[in-house]
Amino acid sequence: MRILKVISRLLDYPVADIRSFRADLAMEISRAREISPEMRGELLQVLERLCAGELMDAQENYGILFDQGRSLSLHLFEHVHGESRDRGQAMGDLMNIYQQNGFELDALE
Repeated sequence: MRILKVISRLLDYPVADIRSFRADLAMEISRAREISPEMRGELLQVLERLCAGELMDAQENYGILFDQGRSLSLHLFEHVHGESRDRGQAMGDLMNIYQQNGFELDALE
């Protein structure tokens, strides 16, 4: 399901190359039949907002939306553990599970 990659890209921190791929992303959204027409329309609106203004504005909006509070954090353990010490241990345990199953993640993941 390519649409999941597109959604992932739309949820990622905005960088300059998103504008370079705007047409490709829009085409993938329009082609996606795994999601409703309404959802396709909403994703196209998100894409347009990301590409319409200044990059720094999109980055600022991203920070305000996802980085300033637990309710919309994109980090799983932020929701589960908040800022407690359990968070670090849970993250380490998850990394071990990934490694035991052959996945190597970089620091950003």
